[in-house]
Amino acid sequence: MNRIVIIGTGMAGYNLAREVRKLAPDVSLTLITGDDGRFYPKPMLSSALSMGKTPDQLATASAEEQARSLDARIMTRTRVTGIDSAGRMVTTDRGEVPYDRLVLAVGAEPIRPPMEGDAADAVLHINNLDDYSAFRRRLEGAQRVAIIGPGLIGCEFANDLLKSGRGVAVIGPDPHPVSTLLPAAAGQALQQALGEAGTAWHLGTTVKGVSREGEGYRLALANGETLSADLVLSAVGLRPSTALARAAGLEVNRGIVTDRLLQTSTPGIYALGDCAEVAGLNLPFVQPLLIGARALARTLTGEETPVSYPAMPVMIKTSLHPVTVAPPPREVEGEWQVEAQEDGGVKALFHAPDGTLLGFAFTGKAAAEARSLIAELPPLLP
Repeated sequence: MNRIVIIGTGMAGYNLAREVRKLAPDVSLTLITGDDGRFYPKPMLSSALSMGKTPDQLATASAEEQARSLDARIMTRTRVTGIDSAGRMVTTDRGEVPYDRLVLAVGAEPIRPPMEGDAADAVLHINNLDDYSAFRRRLEGAQRVAIIGPGLIGCEFANDLLKSGRGVAVIGPDPHPVSTLLPAAAGQALQQALGEAGTAWHLGTTVKGVSREGEGYRLALANGETLSADLVLSAVGLRPSTALARAAGLEVNRGIVTDRLLQTSTPGIYALGDCAEVAGLNLPFVQPLLIGARALARTLTGEETPVSYPAMPVMIKTSLHPVTVAPPPREVEGEWQVEAQEDGGVKALFHAPDGTLLGFAFTGKAAAEARSLIAELPPLLP
């Protein structure tokens, strides 16, 4: 009997279940989740406000509807307490669930920087639909929003809030926005465009504390500055959720370590999505998740299929100044060549010493041209 159990009903868990069901109509399929199991496109959380989408409108299917369409058992509001890999059993607060093959699709969790102040616990983090619903409730009546973290998600939320007519301040230690993915010129172009739209940037510093100030909050920055806001959102990044895997004795590095079959260090247990570190790569984006789901579904249903990653550019949802980036592999030799554009955007190409194109970053109107260069990039995982 092939009993497949998936822990997690995010995009990774549900897409894997869908791919498995295509290949194996009769396999036993169980999904376990700590939330209500609704399916929704998580990347839309940072652009739903300007699109006029309510949290409920983002959800395209309930857990019951998903269970029917997948012919699966879905255990909602269920906490997984442990994994017995020898006995192939998942323990939960609702009882035990046996498995033949287990997949951890548990995603990532917000990094919570330490902060002082009597309102530190009022700082919001958005990592799922429940979090986003709370954010939207708190946003009613708020006109000034402080965002901690000038990375990809922080900039997307800044863009969304600006388009709603709110004032935005973005704080972080980075030299420029999205500094982990973008060269300086591209990050500065994005900074200028969002600044002209109303963003107040406080870079090169961190938030030391958050205190209550009337109906709002006062943020104390490490550089001695202070600023006021009606709502504070932390978007400093996510780290793979590894606690369950670590407790089960699986190898963990940055994420849950897997081979190219997405199998962990324990046979019969796999990891997929933001929680997984596949052959040394942790790629918390949609395209590698979808590629991994298709390959893993074949492996789970009898055809071992190693995952391969092509070049996968990332489109940052900053419609006020679009960005498409394919960052070069870390620690490779080469240099950026930057060409400024009339609209304030840039074209930046990263070449190896032999002239091979290894990455690019296009911003502004030039972002639409990036697609033509994808074929020139080497695959991330051949």
